[in-house]
Amino acid sequence: MRRRKRFRLLGICASVGKTVVCGKRSAGHRILPFSAHYGHTTMTHFTLVHGAWHGAWCWDALSKILMARGHTVSYITQTGLGERAGELSPDITLQTFVDDVVAHIQTQDIRDTVLVGHSFGGIAITGAAATLPDRISELVYLDAMVPLSGVAPHETVAPDVWAARKASAIMVGETLCLPPPKAIAMGLTDPTEAAYIEARMTPHPIRTYETAITFNDLPNNGLPVRYIRVTDPIYPPLESHRQRAVEMGWTMQDIASGHDCMVNAPQALADLLLR
Repeated sequence: MRRRKRFRLLGICASVGKTVVCGKRSAGHRILPFSAHYGHTTMTHFTLVHGAWHGAWCWDALSKILMARGHTVSYITQTGLGERAGELSPDITLQTFVDDVVAHIQTQDIRDTVLVGHSFGGIAITGAAATLPDRISELVYLDAMVPLSGVAPHETVAPDVWAARKASAIMVGETLCLPPPKAIAMGLTDPTEAAYIEARMTPHPIRTYETAITFNDLPNNGLPVRYIRVTDPIYPPLESHRQRAVEMGWTMQDIASGHDCMVNAPQALADLLLR
């Protein structure tokens, strides 16, 4: 991995060894401060963006490993998900999720970051790359969607998969949502891991699947990019997205894990991210 300049923490009250939630920042923004390797010249900053039904909680194990190796990590919870479930609204669209990532990078003055998007989060990092390419050193699509400009996400998955998902939609207050799937759908078979995510996943606003973002270049906007695909088991709904990454000539890396590899294989994932 290329050497990167020190990540700048401006205007943030941080204490080593603690998760910092900036009291006056927008909800869902978290930044994990330097580990004991503070000031190490090889430090990299990772910005982590979760996928559908998830929240910042899914990065807990991975972030601890990355920090222990001398790097910094920040992550957000998208509007209406996780601890921000109270913000669910019929007005949430795909652009809302892009705006969440852009606002996080700007308000925390993040620069030279490796931007990682898991699953549905691949779309948000694409939008961020189109908006703030000078703040990003590399994009990592973690078994993620690779969007097409102007095309809604539901149009890029198999019609039968989308039909089944839409048929299962539920109303949460005034917002139509996709209910969380069982952990087995995320490739998690260990009872402890399954219980962990099933207790935390929340309904996902359906309009984020039915709206689109637009961008003028390739999804990576000329930035260094790689795609990490899971292989044990493969996550079938994203096969066309993996193939698109291959066709565009992106660097492909495999991990012998299920779709939620940050939960059941955080050590192996950290190893890949740091290559």
